[in-house]
Amino acid sequence: MKEKLYEKLESSYEEMVSIRRYLHQHPELSFQEENTARYIKTYYEKLEIEVKGNVGGNGVVAKIYGRKPGKTVAVRADFDALPIQDEKDVPYKSLVPGVMHACGHDGHTATLLVLAKCLHELREELEGNYVMIHQHAEEYAPGGAIKMIEDGCLEGVDVIFGTHLWATEPTGTIQYRVGPIMAAADRFEIVILGQGGHGAQPHKTKDAIVTASQLVLNLQQIISRKVNPIDSAVITVGSFVAENAFNVIADKAKLIGTVRTFNEEVRSFIEAEIERVVKGTCYTTNSSYEYTYERGYPAVVNHPDETRLLIDCAKQVPEVKEITETEAQMSGEDFAYYLQHVKGTFFFTGAKPSNAIETYPHHHPKFDIDEKAMLIAAKTLGTAAIDYQSIQKNSEPAIEKTV
Repeated sequence: MKEKLYEKLESSYEEMVSIRRYLHQHPELSFQEENTARYIKTYYEKLEIEVKGNVGGNGVVAKIYGRKPGKTVAVRADFDALPIQDEKDVPYKSLVPGVMHACGHDGHTATLLVLAKCLHELREELEGNYVMIHQHAEEYAPGGAIKMIEDGCLEGVDVIFGTHLWATEPTGTIQYRVGPIMAAADRFEIVILGQGGHGAQPHKTKDAIVTASQLVLNLQQIISRKVNPIDSAVITVGSFVAENAFNVIADKAKLIGTVRTFNEEVRSFIEAEIERVVKGTCYTTNSSYEYTYERGYPAVVNHPDETRLLIDCAKQVPEVKEITETEAQMSGEDFAYYLQHVKGTFFFTGAKPSNAIETYPHHHPKFDIDEKAMLIAAKTLGTAAIDYQSIQKNSEPAIEKTV
């Protein structure tokens, strides 16, 4: 069965590339992916595969029914782009000014569409059912996953698999991790309210810039002196704004930043501790403040059995040359929500461009992938979906016959 799937995927590789390049030329931002969603839905309709659009927004869900009994396996791909100007010199460069697929979601979509087509062609031999989840708005919290789940995309699903094409790792590499693999990603905003005045008379003011500067340093002590070193965490101030003239002491300064954690207790502690530090810092300068903390995606936590299954499946894919356990990544992913509802695993598929002089990271204006990685991703996901069926069947207790 898997050999037949591999053959079909290989014969459809050029179609996979064509789909990816079309999507790369026509990117759409999070929550605005109407044309992309329509493209995906039309693809399934032409194949006469059951499909539903507008799932939780712009999401699309297709279902393939094997002729033999079995479990229901879900595979997910995202399809939104980023507000970045494409600077690559390639024929498939984005045609939309200021918008590009700079994270590989076009490749994820092409991978899943062609995998679905090949599974559909093998449906007479398949065990169980297969749910293809095409998710919108992964890049922008609150994301599309949570709304798609609320709209029923996981109903009846027993397990879910997902991958991210990872352009900083060589093609042929599969990276996995049991437990937390990607961090919870939160956002905070702090406004320091002081009292402005003349730059030559600081004693008559409450300098918001000085207070905010002290605060940036004080916040770092939460990680270095308040969080157990065993529990990884990050506090980053990414924006510091206080607009005034050179000879005016600012009465207001705004800090915007992010918190990344893996442990929910640490996450809650940092949320409260930031405000305690803000309050104390402002007390020393007799200033006031405004503080907001927005929780983003939770941590992506892989389930052990499903991750071990993924490792075994990756070993069967001829193009996979190396399988390694990766360090947990501080970047976020709303695949986390699926894993809170059903068992499954999320992994990285190496997609480093082999002919590139320089490799560009995700979210870079010159980001690109090795398109051969899509074929590896499709084979690995397909193998996991098929093998899960046989493992579950063999693990079910035998029914004793009575005489």
